[in-house]
Amino acid sequence: MRLSEYLKTVIFSIGIVSVSHVLITLFGQTIPNYVSGFFREVGGAFMLVFVFAFAFAWFLRARPHNRPKKYAIVAFDVFGNQVELDGLRTEFRNHDVAWSFMKQYKKDHPLHNFAMVADTPNSEKKTIFRYI
Repeated sequence: MRLSEYLKTVIFSIGIVSVSHVLITLFGQTIPNYVSGFFREVGGAFMLVFVFAFAFAWFLRARPHNRPKKYAIVAFDVFGNQVELDGLRTEFRNHDVAWSFMKQYKKDHPLHNFAMVADTPNSEKKTIFRYI
C-alpha cells in the first residue's frame, strides 16, 4: 500500500504542477500578449483616425474659400490721403504680380505708401491684403 499511496501522491503532484504551469502560461503570457496586441492595434487605429481628422479639419480651414478675381493697388501720400499717380498700373488679376508691382512702385516712389486691395463678396469695403 505504501507504493500505491506514493504513486498517487507523485501523480497528484505532477498533475498540480502541470495544471499550475498551464495556468501560469495562460494568464501570465498568452492572454496578456493577445490583449496588449489588440489594444496596441486599436490605439494605432485611433491615432490614424485622429491624424486624418486633424488633416481634414486643417485643410478645410487653411484653403481660401473666396479668392478675389481682381486686385488693385492704391497709393497714399505722406499724410495718408489716397492719391492717383500717373503712369502706374493699378489693376491686376494675380496676387503675386500685384505684389511685385507694388514693391517696385515703393522703390520708385519712396514718399508714398501702397496698399493691395480687392473686393470681397461679404464686405461693403475693399479688403487690404498687403500694405507697404
